[in-house]
Amino acid sequence: MTFDFDEPVDRRGTGALKWDEAGDALPMWVADMDFRTAPAIREALRRRLDHGVFGYSVVPDAWADAYAGWWRERHGLDIDPSWLTFCTGVVPAISSIVRKLTTPAENVVIMTPVYNIFFNSILNNGRNVLQAPLAYRDGAYEIDWVALERALADPQTSLMILCNPHNPTGRIWDRATLARIGELCWEHHVVVVSDEIHCDLTDPGHEYVPFASAGEHCRMNSVTCLAPTKTFNMAGLQTAAVMTPDPTLRHRVWRGLNTDEVAEPNAFAVDAAIAAFTQGAGWLDGLRGYLAGNKRVVREAIDGYNATAPADRRLTLTASDATYLLWIDCSAISDDTDELCDHLLADQRLMLSPGAQFGGDGRLFVRMNVATQRDRVREGVRRLLDGVRSYR
Repeated sequence: MTFDFDEPVDRRGTGALKWDEAGDALPMWVADMDFRTAPAIREALRRRLDHGVFGYSVVPDAWADAYAGWWRERHGLDIDPSWLTFCTGVVPAISSIVRKLTTPAENVVIMTPVYNIFFNSILNNGRNVLQAPLAYRDGAYEIDWVALERALADPQTSLMILCNPHNPTGRIWDRATLARIGELCWEHHVVVVSDEIHCDLTDPGHEYVPFASAGEHCRMNSVTCLAPTKTFNMAGLQTAAVMTPDPTLRHRVWRGLNTDEVAEPNAFAVDAAIAAFTQGAGWLDGLRGYLAGNKRVVREAIDGYNATAPADRRLTLTASDATYLLWIDCSAISDDTDELCDHLLADQRLMLSPGAQFGGDGRLFVRMNVATQRDRVREGVRRLLDGVRSYR
């Protein structure tokens, strides 16, 4: 079955955050896609809608079985269904876990630049953000092991939030890297929360490694947040899962989710997830190829621009094998990409995410979302390059 990802979808006037916040600008910022979700999911929701009664919902065994089957077949991870707890979203889960597994004024480690909402989940709960900045060399990010171990060894550190694959850099952490993180956290008595919401959005030929599969200490000392929402573009349905293999840790997490009242599904959340993980594979494979083509369009356009631009005006597109988010190094032309993004919005009507909000060296970068129709991607990168040329 083929899918037409080039089909235009008009989201204006539908209450879409991505488009309403942008006004008349082209929005390539917040991380959702402009594609309709998989037909099988739409059909499952249609059947649920046609039933016409939307009372309280339970989580049936089929929900956990769908997750377990998907991770076994797609990612080689055997999940015991009893490890899974329903949650209304990955962000609510992370915030709840921070509250339950740490106490006020303790440190939560994050490797920056990283998804900006991690900061909110930590700071809004009265905990300290402890950044372990990633090392950036030659257009690629690596873990700074000295900085990471220093942060984990701090006696006030009790939790680490890992982004796997990494947003915004698009880096897939390999098994050896994840195992080393797991051993360091085990040694320093730090629990790992692994946000794996982008795990299915890898480039064709590239696969992610679940943190819990990287070793026994990784498995027993971790909580993993899973969801179909980024993969199948249905964040508004508020459906996710929290996987905790260790029974003692799982009970604590379960208690936190229930205390915070984020462990009950709405009438559509369960059916959508089951349809995604039992019938969505073909659609996803088509999507991954399409997104890789969009990323290639941007890379080729930036390469063409750099071929004629002076060295002090060039852009660097960082190495990325996952997500539909591109992390663009603008350090040659700006040390303040908040200002650059303001210019792009005013001059080109293009809305990107300025990098400072992601911490670390983010102030030198912009994040560009290419999960839209290819004509819009071409137009977006044209506006980006024209805006760079007119900047300052």
